Amino acid sequence: MKFISLFFTLSFITTISCGSGASKAEEQPITSNIQMEKNTKGSAVATFGAGCFWCVEAVFQQIKGVDTVISGYMGGKIPNPTYREICSGLTGHAEVAQITYDPALVSFKELLEVFWQTHDPTTLNRQGADVGTQYRSAVFYHTVLQKEEAEFYKNELDAAKAFDNPIVTEITAATTFYKAEGYHQNYFRQNGDQPYCQYVIRPKMEKLEKAFKSKLK
Repeated sequence: MKFISLFFTLSFITTISCGSGASKAEEQPITSNIQMEKNTKGSAVATFGAGCFWCVEAVFQQIKGVDTVISGYMGGKIPNPTYREICSGLTGHAEVAQITYDPALVSFKELLEVFWQTHDPTTLNRQGADVGTQYRSAVFYHTVLQKEEAEFYKNELDAAKAFDNPIVTEITAATTFYKAEGYHQNYFRQNGDQPYCQYVIRPKMEKLEKAFKSKLK
């Protein structure tokens, strides 16, 4: 099962890093940043790490059936991490997007398809110029079915040699999700003129429209 076309150019590299546009004032931590989300009837949750969460958030906000996308942290070893702590690479957390979606409108398999094709899942602990364990490729599953589907899809892609190198995506059970500081939320929508948005996120959005036009809002 090969992709018809991988719309993300895997060799795309930029020297602009995630977080470079944040001011010192913006980096101040906020209180009570654990996201205690109660899903409405009929909704489901998916959590993906695919590099800078600004990129992941921007991509999945465009998918039909997705209700909310929240940038945050998961998979680490300390409670209530701040962005400054995450950037040290010592907390073990990944930058993630937590997605609430309607399974009647978009399936987890379809979300996985977008996930695999909108980042490079073969580079360990990096995406482009963003380097560190916080930028690792990861699927944090919330159900046994999500785990099985993610593992099956990953194995199929590797068997088909869909990428030049083996997939290194971590597939692990979801843990506590910590909502990122307020200035990280809706980042592309609110800061589209920033260099990182222009040179890293915008090209992804353009390719997303070409590859998944029928799936977009």
